Amino acid sequence: MLYGIAAALPVFERQNGGHFIKVSSVAGVKVFSPGGTVYSGTKFAVRAISEGLRHEVGAHIRTTTICPGAVDSELKFGSSDADSSQFVQEFYQQAIPADSVARAVAYAIEQPAEVDINEIVLRPSQQEF
Repeated sequence: MLYGIAAALPVFERQNGGHFIKVSSVAGVKVFSPGGTVYSGTKFAVRAISEGLRHEVGAHIRTTTICPGAVDSELKFGSSDADSSQFVQEFYQQAIPADSVARAVAYAIEQPAEVDINEIVLRPSQQEF
C-alpha cells in the first residue's frame, strides 16, 4: 500500500487531483479475536494511513478505504492449517459476492470532486462482526 501511495502521489499532485482507494477489512474496524489480532492490526493500519493521508494531501486528492466482511474470494482457500481452514470454510458460507465490493468502489468514485467518501464498511447482513 505504501509503495502504491508513493508511486501515485506525485502524479496526483502534478495533476492537482486523484483518488486513492484502499482495501482494508471489517477486521480493521473490530479486532478479529482470538486468532486474528495481528491481521486486524494490519487492517487498522490501512485505515490510519488512509486518514493521515487524507489530512496531508489536501482537498484535491480523495481517499477511500473499503472495509469488507466475508466476500466470496480465494481467501477462503488460503490456510494450510486444518482447523483454520475448516473455520474459514464455514465462515465464508455467508459470503457476499465480490461485485458488492466493486459497487462500493464505484459509489465512492462516482461522487462529485468535492465529495470524499472516506470509508465504506460492507459485510453480509448475517455476519456478526
